[in-house]
Amino acid sequence: MGERIVHDRVAVPFSGPGAGTAPLSWGQRAILQDMRNSDWTYNISGAHHVPEGLTVADVAERLGRLMSKHPALRTRFGTDEDGKPCQVVHGSGEIELEVMTFADHLDRTDAVDHGNRLWLKWMATPLEEHTPWPLRMGVMQYRGEAVYLVLTLGHMVVDGVGGLLLMTDLDLGELVGRPVDPDAVRLADLARWEATPQARRISDRAMRYWEGHLRSLPPLTFGESGAPDYEAGRRCRNVRFQSRATYLAVVEIARRIRTDTGPVLLAVIATAIARTTGVTPLTLHVASGNRYRPGLADVIGSVVQNAVLTLDLDGTVDDVIAQARRATTSALMHSYYDPDQLAELAERLDAERGYPARITCRINDRRFSTRTRADAVVGAPPSTEDEIRARQPETYLKWHKFVYRWTDQLFVNIEDHADTVHLQVVSDMDVFPPEQVEALLHAVEEVAIEAAFHSDVPTGAAPRPAVTVTGSR
Repeated sequence: MGERIVHDRVAVPFSGPGAGTAPLSWGQRAILQDMRNSDWTYNISGAHHVPEGLTVADVAERLGRLMSKHPALRTRFGTDEDGKPCQVVHGSGEIELEVMTFADHLDRTDAVDHGNRLWLKWMATPLEEHTPWPLRMGVMQYRGEAVYLVLTLGHMVVDGVGGLLLMTDLDLGELVGRPVDPDAVRLADLARWEATPQARRISDRAMRYWEGHLRSLPPLTFGESGAPDYEAGRRCRNVRFQSRATYLAVVEIARRIRTDTGPVLLAVIATAIARTTGVTPLTLHVASGNRYRPGLADVIGSVVQNAVLTLDLDGTVDDVIAQARRATTSALMHSYYDPDQLAELAERLDAERGYPARITCRINDRRFSTRTRADAVVGAPPSTEDEIRARQPETYLKWHKFVYRWTDQLFVNIEDHADTVHLQVVSDMDVFPPEQVEALLHAVEEVAIEAAFHSDVPTGAAPRPAVTVTGSR
């Protein structure tokens, strides 16, 4: 289709408040460490239909207003006088809007299809290869109108909710119409505040909590691997799992226990992990948005950090759900902290126990709009076990290509898909052969269905013999 698309660039000037230099915020330092460990961009990328009647000039004007309004989008990264990473907010500059004009004889859907391919490509492409700013925007033009828009944002300046808040200024996305606090703290100002004694006390409290979970860790969550380190494109592989039956069963569990679907899904996945690996108790990371904290609800920035919790996977599935409810609340309360302080704590504990240890299991509930919808369905007419099992033939599992280096042995994303449980899993093939990963995912479905109608379902975890680790760092 290349010869039927004309590529152009429109220079868009901008200027706005907030210029200056600041250290990196806690959230920025956390995502920077993940980026360095995994060799992945962590870009936030998507494609969207443009409101009808807009032209490329209209989109360019909106892009200029967006850049002018939000200092985070005018940020570049460097090092300060001490050689430490810092962020520099610019007061003015210019950004390019990428324009793809489609020949008149093509169909409007061709422009949409091209945009859908493009946002996936941009998601995996480092922004600095194409723009000096943490934002890249492209617009598909067809017969004189802007019909589709691709937007990619750097995770160093926004997280998922921050990206949705930005999109409200473009009249796009799930939060359109939601009031956004015009006086929300700016990202650079947040980073400066995090150096104050008040913020240090918050981080100190978090470290006391983390120490209780880190002190008795094994070297790696699922045991040592046979290879010394991850190899790009060779050891970590992605698999997609989608199950309507699991969704219906999770809703029934939430209805029976009178809770929301978050702790139910966490407990069901953790139980499936224990059934297939024998690892119990399981210490894992979950992502915390931290936006419930005062002043952070509408910040345009990345405030997501890892939280840590431990689940004892003996007993029944209901026991694990009850644990998940309590443990998640406590974990989120202690998920706002200085990552450098956590690294120092981990180093001290490594020295005390005589070997280095890492948490290499992560479960990330990425549901946004569909989580609320799933919780609301709890009030709908119940399903029967026969009705749920009748949906099992629809369950879908597909392996995808190997991915970049990864920091976890097992990383489970709960995706934001309606009326189904959609899991994206990245696993270390040296630790989890494909048949074990598939058994784990089917165990998620089976655990959910078993527990949907019975309160006494055993987890089925068979703990592995303890391994004694000796030696020093």
